[in-house]
Amino acid sequence: MEQTKEDLSQQRAAMAVVRKMLEARYPDGKPLAYTHSYGCQQNVSDGEKIRGMLAEMGYDFTSQVEQADCIILNTCAVRENAEFRIYGNVGNLKKLKKANPNLIIGLCGCMMQQAHVAKKIRESYPYVDLIFGTHVFHLLPTMLQKRLQGQKHVEEITPQDGCIIEDLPIRRDGTIKAWLPVMYGCDNFCTYCIVPYVRGRERSRRPEKILEEVRSLASAGYKEIMLLGQNVNSYGKGLEEPIDFPELLRRVDAVEGDFRVRFMTSHPKDCTRDMIDTIARSKKLCHHIHLPVQSGSDRILRQMNRHYDTAAYLELIRYAKEQIPDLTLSSDIIVGFPGETYEDFCQTVQLIRQVEYDFLFTFIYSKRVGTKAAEMDDPVPAAEKSKWLRELLAVQSEIAQKRCESMVGSLQRVLVDSPGKKGPGWVGGKSDGNIAVEFPGDPSLEGQFVQVRVTQAHNWGVMGEIAE
Repeated sequence: MEQTKEDLSQQRAAMAVVRKMLEARYPDGKPLAYTHSYGCQQNVSDGEKIRGMLAEMGYDFTSQVEQADCIILNTCAVRENAEFRIYGNVGNLKKLKKANPNLIIGLCGCMMQQAHVAKKIRESYPYVDLIFGTHVFHLLPTMLQKRLQGQKHVEEITPQDGCIIEDLPIRRDGTIKAWLPVMYGCDNFCTYCIVPYVRGRERSRRPEKILEEVRSLASAGYKEIMLLGQNVNSYGKGLEEPIDFPELLRRVDAVEGDFRVRFMTSHPKDCTRDMIDTIARSKKLCHHIHLPVQSGSDRILRQMNRHYDTAAYLELIRYAKEQIPDLTLSSDIIVGFPGETYEDFCQTVQLIRQVEYDFLFTFIYSKRVGTKAAEMDDPVPAAEKSKWLRELLAVQSEIAQKRCESMVGSLQRVLVDSPGKKGPGWVGGKSDGNIAVEFPGDPSLEGQFVQVRVTQAHNWGVMGEIAE
């Protein structure tokens, strides 16, 4: 379900009211807002919409939190360390609030969608003005209006799944790469994961709205578009039009313009041969698939509620490599899931050796309140899990070095997006396969596709030179 035109007009009216109130409060110039989004790309995308609304309401922006008149932290609940860091950062804001009583502090996102977290913020950090969850961030204008009109604490948290929010103002973080959500939520309920509880059930955007945004980004000169979803390849659920993710990819690929397309995060149970074939035949879809396996032990995969086994996963990988010879692969791995034995862990290492991923995102299991895994016995000490992780990383480092060495002499199309780490005279970017590439070049190349011949390999990526 999408928000109604009445809902949107209500928020636009609130934006206008807030703008007038801020103009009266800050007659000598615009107030400054500081925003920060923790965690996944979906959070970053939500943060861009938050910044868009703030700009519409009359805020300018600062990268210095001490200068801000409004601070919005968009939180992440996926891992415990992220939560601890956010609590620490919120604690540090108390002195800023004391120095500037007019400072507005807001917390939103996945952490705030959890009742026990919102309660802790209310009780332990009473100087926080706004608390809002993942389903209602579009209500920021009315929340700010209430706060500016004198309400001391404004909170908006609904336990129900949010609707699809379209046509909000957006202030993107860059001009080269763009995030584009195509669906929200997750129906998988992996036993370790809090996402379905804080992001809700799966709901998809209408394809015409997605394609409209793709065309707009292409016209604006964006060179890379990342299609986002908590389970992006299950796109299509709940839509009147019978469309699945491969068909959406084909329509995006047909949009005119000089840009490339990535997507994440995929679930192996929803990765089809049709999706792989679509990538193989496309013009704009990058030949890279991020396919989180999480574990190489079938016993642990069942405990995780992942709905596939290693044989099915490896068959997908085999087919993908067969259809896309230059395919690069990445994955997520959880080390130390409750009840995991060293034998289970060794099966994960074995799978990594079989697949030969180009790069991995690896994590030690993090207990999340409210998930089924949080209730499971977890006898392996943290120090032992850390030891396993170091062993896994050593194996992956060898594989990555080998994979990068195989690229020496090859031509890679690179989207230049940053200065090179070697210093002046170097630039960097990612290949179509999402491999980091650095080479001598002028900063004016930023935002352009460049053909680079690879000359050196490292375990983090490759180096090269512009091809003649």
